[in-house]
Amino acid sequence: MSGIYVHIPFCKQLCYYCDFHFSVSLARKTEMLAAILKEIQMRNGELKEIPQTLYFGGGTPSIYSPGELQIIIDEVKRNFYVDSFRELTVEVNPDDLSEKYLEDLYNLGVNRLSIGIQSFADEHLRFMNRRHTAKQAIESIIAAQNAGFRNINIDLIYGFPQLGLQQWRRNIGIFIDLDIPHLSAYHLGIEPRTVFYKRFEKGELQPADEKSSIRQYEILEKMTSDAGFEHYEISNFAKNALYSIHNTAYWQGKPYVGFGASAHSYDGNKVRRWNIANNRRYIDAVNTNQTFWESESLNTAECYNDYVLTSLRTVWGTSTVHVKNTFGEKFCNHLLRQSQRFIRQQLLVCDESRIRIPSKHFLLSDAVIRELFYDE
Repeated sequence: MSGIYVHIPFCKQLCYYCDFHFSVSLARKTEMLAAILKEIQMRNGELKEIPQTLYFGGGTPSIYSPGELQIIIDEVKRNFYVDSFRELTVEVNPDDLSEKYLEDLYNLGVNRLSIGIQSFADEHLRFMNRRHTAKQAIESIIAAQNAGFRNINIDLIYGFPQLGLQQWRRNIGIFIDLDIPHLSAYHLGIEPRTVFYKRFEKGELQPADEKSSIRQYEILEKMTSDAGFEHYEISNFAKNALYSIHNTAYWQGKPYVGFGASAHSYDGNKVRRWNIANNRRYIDAVNTNQTFWESESLNTAECYNDYVLTSLRTVWGTSTVHVKNTFGEKFCNHLLRQSQRFIRQQLLVCDESRIRIPSKHFLLSDAVIRELFYDE
């Protein structure tokens, strides 16, 4: 299985927590579209198998009209020999979702929406500098459902000092009541190059204390479980097995190609590639047939570490058979040996040929995974 990712590096407003590549200037929006189309043509047939997923991320893909997104979709289909996608996702902002916009997205074959809600409280949306209101958030979800979308994800953020336990319960409760089948819930990270990080450096912003973060995580686990959701990845919850097919392929080490400024690619073997994270330089390089990416070839230990890191994020865990067959007996023995103390502590579970982290211990995953890495 393989997938295609298209990065749309534009936003109308800067979110204070975001460290993804984007520009709030739309001056190069048309040039970027043309450059993405040319990159698709330049990398014609790069995948060895027909892609099953197409994912528009950002930035804010809903900056582009459905007609503009259709142009990209058609170009991908022409160059990668695909008639339709098992999953075609577009990330959208609530305030972009008019009835007409949603109808047009649905008609061009988009079958999954990821809506950037973050919170159902206006004071928290202002704190994050989001450009929609809580009312718009709820209305956008209902409008998407009325337009025919059944496979919908929303993002929520927790783990910041202003978020009380009651408000967090309310946010999750609204999500459940709206009958949305998928949730991505992220603990707020104070990342370099963000407004929040600058405020943190000045002492104007403090992260949530560990006790509050753990309690919010416990509430998230219980409420979603009680409502019939499976916690299938550290930050992701699905009902009725409506997992993100595209992202699950990432976590399983499947190949993918990424188009657009800052987009990443992986050949499913050892080669990773990433495009220039600068709109002007990316456009100019594509247009003049210059190199617009960097790449690296991973050694066996790095490939093993990558697989352990991504697979243990999921409820399916790490396959010892895959490790042995792909990386060799040395790495499999290392994995089994390093796992033993965590199995005794019940931080890891060994089910036949799989080692996994119980979802209730996902918060401790970084510390566990580090000990399973192979250091040459």
